[in-house]
Amino acid sequence: MALRADASRFYLGYLWWLLEPLLWVGVFYLVFSVILKSRQDDFLIFLMCGKLTFIWFSKAVSQASNSIVASRGLIAKLDIPKSLFPMSVVQESLYKQAAAFILLFVVLVVFGFAPSGTWWWLVPIILVNYLMIVACALVGASLVCIVRDFSMLIPLGMTFLLFTSGIFWNVHDLGDPAKTELVLALNPIAFILDCYRQALMWNTVPDLSHLALVALGAVLLIGGMLALMRRSSQYLALKALTA
Repeated sequence: MALRADASRFYLGYLWWLLEPLLWVGVFYLVFSVILKSRQDDFLIFLMCGKLTFIWFSKAVSQASNSIVASRGLIAKLDIPKSLFPMSVVQESLYKQAAAFILLFVVLVVFGFAPSGTWWWLVPIILVNYLMIVACALVGASLVCIVRDFSMLIPLGMTFLLFTSGIFWNVHDLGDPAKTELVLALNPIAFILDCYRQALMWNTVPDLSHLALVALGAVLLIGGMLALMRRSSQYLALKALTA
């Protein structure tokens, strides 16, 4: 219902699920390829693998962070788990991202990147990516509900990740393997974007042990946040209603 309502507000409706990420990619391609003359091979595909997946993360987490506060009218009437509000936003973003992935696969094939066995690694990569989004969405929604100032800080954090996660530059081109490993270790977004490119562009298997560690961290954070939100449900409701 929310997806239909959102699409009905625009003349092009559901086409914006594809147009918005395409426009973002177009802007970045113009700046970094046409103007700045990026030397990255297959830069358009490289950029799409990074930007389309980063849009999924950034939009889902940013919108989910405000979901509890935005639903205070419903919270005032019903005593329901507060985690449902950010989770509903995350699920909406998943449906939209499915369209973006189809677009990415079509572009890959058109540009000569034939499907290979490494594409099957997208299944665990997308799953871990989803778990990361859920974990960050639950944290963000709780923080914004408790302290409204976080609604200003989260977009700033997304901008920071935009420039530090290797969306339009390759983490493997830093010139120092130790520095590359440090970026991939400290920034899970940079690591997950690199996994997409390894599977789709370079036909290599991602670092499965690192991927498992990221998944484990996300699952533990999700479990902890769900338990915490369940125990503090009344407190979150009070904070949402007194916004």
